[in-house]
Amino acid sequence: MRNIFFIVMALMLASCTKASYESTYNSQEDKIDQYIQSQIKRDSTLTVVHNNGSHRLVLNPGQGEELGDHGRVAFYYCGYVFNSGISSQYMFATNNREEAESIGWTAESADYEVKTVNMSDADIHRGLRDGLVGVKAGEQCVILFSGKYGFGKKAVGTIPANSALAYVVWVEGVSNE
Repeated sequence: MRNIFFIVMALMLASCTKASYESTYNSQEDKIDQYIQSQIKRDSTLTVVHNNGSHRLVLNPGQGEELGDHGRVAFYYCGYVFNSGISSQYMFATNNREEAESIGWTAESADYEVKTVNMSDADIHRGLRDGLVGVKAGEQCVILFSGKYGFGKKAVGTIPANSALAYVVWVEGVSNE
């Protein structure tokens, strides 16, 4: 009987924890929606693309073919922990030297080379991957998503667990061959 009590308690705790994560992610989604709407109010020419929990705010449209699920993309980026907005104090990674220098950001092993990713075997989290699908060469965009589609329950480097993330992306090239 005692074992059943502990099993029931463990299940109840797991259920509460899952509900807490969902509440956190829902709150993050609301903040992302509010951010996107505020940007569109400031500039009505911006467009938004939603894909599997990722939101891509297109700042400057690109040209040519759209990146497919199994294509290849080359891009520069700045990654931020999203807290109702995008702030340089929350930048955690970049390969864009100009952006890094403009805010005085430094990293021990900074790599300022263009990042090239094969989408079919990409070693990137789901939120960024789904946000990149559909980009075109020359596009500049902001990809936003809740912690559910980022690193989830684990902290990574300076990124706290369950963090919403935002990536400012400058697409250099797209290939679907």
